[in-house]
Amino acid sequence: MAAYMVIRAQITDPEKFANYGKSAAKLVEKFGGNYEVMRPPQDILLEGESEPNMKIVISKWPSIDTALAFWNSPEYSEIKKLRENAGTVTVRLVEATS
Repeated sequence: MAAYMVIRAQITDPEKFANYGKSAAKLVEKFGGNYEVMRPPQDILLEGESEPNMKIVISKWPSIDTALAFWNSPEYSEIKKLRENAGTVTVRLVEATS
């Protein structure tokens, strides 16, 4: 069953985070992931409080196992270092319901 990786990032260093994003995108593709939401043209807050510089990224994966293979790979461990001190990131992996 497909899975989605949902990332919330409050970015404090946009240039540094952009460098991370470019490298991560190539690896996501290599592992079979696909971005569903990235730099959306519209981001409308419907409830709650707005957080400055908050970005949402959602990637779709063939399965949770595939997403975890990406997340736990030595390649991603190196790429992840590129975003250190570039913001606060929360990542959640969820399985699709259908």
